[in-house]
Amino acid sequence: MAVSQRKPPKTWSLLGDVRRRPNPYEVTAAKFNYHFRRQPAPFELDPNADLNRHYLANREGSAFNVDDWEGFRDPARLTYSDYVSLQKDRETYQDGLVDHHEAAGSMGELGEDWVATLRALFIPLRFPIHVLQMTAHYAAQMAPSAFIINCANFQAADEMRRIQRMAYATRALANVHGDDLAATDTARDAWVSGAEWQGLREALEKLLTVMDWGEAFVALNLVLKPAIDALVNQELAQLAADNGDEYLSLALADFDLDAQRSQDWTAALMTYAIEQDPAMADVARGWVDAWAPRADAAVAGLADLFEAAPKATDAARVVEAVAARRRAFFDRCGL
Repeated sequence: MAVSQRKPPKTWSLLGDVRRRPNPYEVTAAKFNYHFRRQPAPFELDPNADLNRHYLANREGSAFNVDDWEGFRDPARLTYSDYVSLQKDRETYQDGLVDHHEAAGSMGELGEDWVATLRALFIPLRFPIHVLQMTAHYAAQMAPSAFIINCANFQAADEMRRIQRMAYATRALANVHGDDLAATDTARDAWVSGAEWQGLREALEKLLTVMDWGEAFVALNLVLKPAIDALVNQELAQLAADNGDEYLSLALADFDLDAQRSQDWTAALMTYAIEQDPAMADVARGWVDAWAPRADAAVAGLADLFEAAPKATDAARVVEAVAARRRAFFDRCGL
């Protein structure tokens, strides 16, 4: 009797016996992180080389680990091409805001008391947002699967987009209300010495020292970034609207689309990790408990600046609004 044999696969077999052609999202990420759990060491160096020891301690050795990370999928399933197309549309929107408000002379219509609020609350933001970008890149560098790496790198690119637009807004404001607004010292002095900023600065400087990839991911994506995003993209956007700054309000609100995408993949990764190993919930909770008080102190400090605006917002209301969003996000993440 003749024995039928299956024809050799005509495309990648990395995904197993799936009997279908992989889609571009899978082709550009599946098992690309070849050095995770590679024996005897991640990279072709002495196993005791500093680079190998760093990865073995902080990635393979992280408490946040499951048997197989390759099953995780970004809910948006973004490739680089998809990301560029998506953000091209968002940048077109941002450019439209700029063109409209430059033509309308909106910056010149802002009152000096509101400009003083922007000096204290908005202009220094490029420092903490840059830390979010740096840490997202570190999480990407250390993550165990390209499906996670891509998400974190796109998140870092989102932060650079936000920083660039904040820098533009600062320069546009300075063109009308005084060059000192765009001076580096104006932003840095508040960041380094302003009492309201020290809780956030302490939290983010500690974040930059975290080497464990799991803790870096949890501290950034579950605790600090959601708090900062809620404070900036939602609360500050509303404060700007209340004070007649339509440009800033709409620009910041647009960044909340990026923040939502970050929370979507973060919740998906937490759900996947907990499904693979329920103990991962306790691992994440331990880091959340360590970092949440730092986020709370950061938000409380900056919330005081909301009360100094011409049309002020109560600091306690800002703190509670940010905390409520964080609680809802933790629920999504299974925490």
